Amino acid sequence: MRIDVAPTAEAVVPADLGGTTVLVIDVLRASTTIITALSNGCDAIVPVADPQDARRRASEARNGSALVAGERQGEPIPGFDLSNSPVEFQSPHVRGKTVYFTTSNGTRALLASRAANAIGIAALVNVTAAATWAAAAGRAVTIVCAGSHGRRSLEDWTCGGLAVERILAAVPAAVLTQAARDALDTGRQYAADVGRLKRDAPWARRLIAAGRAADVDVCLRLDTTKLVPRYVPNVDKIVGDPR
Repeated sequence: MRIDVAPTAEAVVPADLGGTTVLVIDVLRASTTIITALSNGCDAIVPVADPQDARRRASEARNGSALVAGERQGEPIPGFDLSNSPVEFQSPHVRGKTVYFTTSNGTRALLASRAANAIGIAALVNVTAAATWAAAAGRAVTIVCAGSHGRRSLEDWTCGGLAVERILAAVPAAVLTQAARDALDTGRQYAADVGRLKRDAPWARRLIAAGRAADVDVCLRLDTTKLVPRYVPNVDKIVGDPR
């Protein structure tokens, strides 16, 4: 098994993903929001490239069970039902709903990963379960960090490294690329206290300064759930249970 880590959505080469298992990571906040939504009874998440398309698709599907959610530059999108906040998705308001979801970086990483054989959603809150799922598939694994506008994000890179560590524990003979080794080193620096990312990660500091400390608190918790959502491109949905 080969393990690689892409530092940003822009670094993904779709042609290289055939036959692989992908874990998509956007710790702050899209991956955590998706996991939270599906843990709270949301029926499905549909990743969409831009706000206009999200509005259009939700209006076409609107039968009382469709919502639109997302952000741009970390800010809520005017007219949307929800933003990209895991705290908001803890509400029973999302139960049974299909959410058309667009974010600055996370949904781009998801859409860039569509060529993979299987796609799981990972964050700090489910990193052990996600790594266990990826290792069990027995295929090469690519961990896709969303990053921020083409730049590596410390929180995503750390989570990617923690996932590498856990996959390697399950498959000791796995071969790591240099990127995977680098991410592993970073993950080990934060393994004992991922809460340090509140101080060290620029995006965490920015969200806290913008009044979203509650979101950051939810996102920077380790292994609070065993749910691993799957993105199923042929039905264009992220679901909690793909069966």
